[in-house]
Amino acid sequence: MIKENCEYKIAEDIEFLMESDHINNVEFSDRTKVSRTTIIEIQKSGKARKDVHEKIYSYAYNKSYRINSVKEELIREKYKTVLFHGSKEGLTEITVHGSRDNCDFGSGFYLGETYRQALSFVCEKENSSVYSFKYSLDDLVIKRFECNLEWMLAICYYRGTINKFRDNETIRKIVSEVEGADIVIAPIADNKMFYIMAQFTDGEINADVALHSLSASKLGQQYIFRTDKAIDKLVPVEKYYISAPEREDCRTALIERGYEIDTKLKLAKREFRTGLYIEEILR
Repeated sequence: MIKENCEYKIAEDIEFLMESDHINNVEFSDRTKVSRTTIIEIQKSGKARKDVHEKIYSYAYNKSYRINSVKEELIREKYKTVLFHGSKEGLTEITVHGSRDNCDFGSGFYLGETYRQALSFVCEKENSSVYSFKYSLDDLVIKRFECNLEWMLAICYYRGTINKFRDNETIRKIVSEVEGADIVIAPIADNKMFYIMAQFTDGEINADVALHSLSASKLGQQYIFRTDKAIDKLVPVEKYYISAPEREDCRTALIERGYEIDTKLKLAKREFRTGLYIEEILR
């Protein structure tokens, strides 16, 4: 377990916005509807109320300043190995026991490769934030998955939809490798994708249809830090405020992505009619 004490770098971001717009704090106050006194206090203390954060970061986003996305690029250039975590209510500590039991690979601390990935999992929540971390994989046992049958079976096992096959030799081997790893690296599977996997485990579609449909996700890789040894390799970098207009744009993008996956599923059902079903694979 490690403590997480990152704060929003709002004072730095205010300075950036005023410099970019070539304005002083009086003009900035007028544009953001935040009092000049409050802005001066923030510049001194680096802290602000939530409603003030919302006004300032909404102003920036509506002015087309994509501060969070650009910061992602900059810290990646600086540190090279960077991951992102979306939190619905904010983090105080980082532990392997923070996730739900039915996550993709069981208990662990889940991170994604990009800011946008992390945002997509928490954009529905008003108090959500995204965090960035430096990391190292040195001296860790790693289990890697590709977008294939092994990956799909692992997720279905941990999400509890193939319990009748839990003693199958193939399933036991996959689970043993996951449980023996410090870190699992695998394609991300959100609830939209799991809906397709559930159709496979229910015997409604074959494995080829499921995998070709899931390949439309384009969500990238997730890193699951499953042990304390792995957690110790994480170093918090920054906490990012998510304004209302940014969350709304993310939700819209997810809806569009959902349409793409639905279309891919329908086309895959027509194209791959002869693939194996779960009963045939795990008999």
